This record gives sequence, structure tokens and C-alpha cells, in this order.
Amino acid sequence: ENTFDALAEQWLPKQNLADSTVKMIRSRLKNDIYPKIGKTPISDLTPKIILDNVLRPMENRGAVSLSKRVKSIVSQVFCYGIAEGVVERDITADLKGALKKVEEKHRAAITEPAKVGALLSAIDSFEGTAVVAAALKLHPLTAVRPGELRGAEWSEFDLEQALWIIPKERMKMKTDHVVPLSHQVVEILRELYPLTGDGKLVFPSIRTRLKPISNVTMNAALRRLGFTADEISPHGWRATFRTLADEVLRERIELIEMQLSNRVRDVHGKAYNRTAFLEERRELMQRWASYLDVLREGEDRKVVPLQKKFTA
Repeated sequence: ENTFDALAEQWLPKQNLADSTVKMIRSRLKNDIYPKIGKTPISDLTPKIILDNVLRPMENRGAVSLSKRVKSIVSQVFCYGIAEGVVERDITADLKGALKKVEEKHRAAITEPAKVGALLSAIDSFEGTAVVAAALKLHPLTAVRPGELRGAEWSEFDLEQALWIIPKERMKMKTDHVVPLSHQVVEILRELYPLTGDGKLVFPSIRTRLKPISNVTMNAALRRLGFTADEISPHGWRATFRTLADEVLRERIELIEMQLSNRVRDVHGKAYNRTAFLEERRELMQRWASYLDVLREGEDRKVVPLQKKFTA
């Protein structure tokens, strides 16, 4: 019971992680870790065994960034083993400097107003399925993470109140996230409802209504529109929103961060709850949607009423 895989199987269910994260970790365990060191007693493992059998082969096949994540998983299992009294220390600390450095690469995003407008106009001309077209249109209007959008369920929406409550099980921060919806978003959802509203998912896959469209589908749609991976990624809409809402619309930065579901703390260091500044955020998202309409029409030089920059 003190083999690496036995301890890992004890450790993982105890973690408060999103289902997608658990799935990713299980994939890494099954494909990259267990076949090499799974049946080895954890106390018999050495830094060199982990490096030569698990991490270095990953580097050699070009998965440098992934090898870092796998090292982190191994480290967490060792920490669990320490707590259980099975091993004395996390030996992965001895691997510092032994792995190749990962070149930092930010997710591609468009932050120039005129280019954002061109992309929005292109999305309006998308000739794919109605489901993918709706997802493409909703993403810039909501600025949620791609997985949060793709996995959306109709039960999460209250179109009368113009609210979308994403449950904590689907959130990176493990807390419910309230997304106020602009009238543009509500209109898109009402148009989509007759097509997918009889099912659970807002954006079901064309292959099965039991699974949502994939990130590959969203990326492929952007490529079909003529935008390269170096120009825009689905996740890039968050950077677009953060940049333009701050620099052009002059919105309060803490409202922007709340809307991005990033943890924001008050003067006492306490994190705001999910409904904090809801009305202010509702107004923010409506101004944002209206601004995108201006950009879509190619009127990026048109005067947009700027909000007074908030100062603490």
C-alpha cells in the first residue's frame, strides 16, 4: 500500500479540485507516471529515478511545460506521503535546476480596438453551426474562461433576471461565479434556446448532446475565420476585456477583476462574496457589450462615454 500509485490514489480524492483538473491529473498519472514508477514503493524512489524515468523522457519528446506539471503532481503525492508518515521528505526539491526552463508564452489576444472590431465582424459572418456561432459571439461578451463557456448548462441561467450563476464545481477558484448578462447576451441565448434548450447543455457537441463542444472546435472556428493561433485564442478574450475595459472605458479595476472571477479582497483582506458589487458589474457588462457593438461597426474612433477612473 506504500507504492507511489497507491498513495496517489489516496491523495487525489482528498483534493478540492474542479472535475476538469481531476481528469487532467488522472491522465498524467496514467500516461506519464504510473507506467514508470507507479509500482515502486515511494520510499525507494530517488530524484534520479524520477528524472531519468519520468521527466527527462518527457523533455526529450518536447513536452517541457508538461514535465513541469508532472513534477508538481509527483511533489504533491510526496507531500501526502510525508503527512501519512510513509516518507520523510519531498525529494523532488532536489530536482531544482535539472529541468529545462519553460519559455513563457502568453495566450494570444487582440487588444487593439480596430482589430477587435474586425474579429467581431468576422464572427458575425461565421458559416458554421448555430451552436458554435453562438459560442463565438457570447465569449467576448462574457469574458469567462473557455471551459466555463463551453460547459454552460441551461439550468445555470436566469434570463428574466439576466444572470448566469456558474457553480463552484466548474470554477477554477472553487466558488460560485455570478455573471450579469447584457441585453445582447440575453438576445443570443433566447435565439439559441429553441435549438438546444430541450437538453442540458447550452453548447452541445454535434456528435453527442451529452458532451459540450470542445476547445479544439472553438480554436478551429477562429482559424476558419482567418485568424492565426499567434493572433487570438479563446482564452485571449479575457485579456481583451481586461485591457480595453481598463484603458479605454476606464472601468474600476476591482470590478474588472471580479468579473473575471479573480479573487479580490477588501481593505481588511477578506475576499468579496459572489454577489459583491453586482449592480455595478451589471452596468459594466452592459457598457462593455455596447462598446463591442461600436467596434463591430468599425467606429473605433467614435467617442465612447468614459467612466471616471476610480481612486481609492
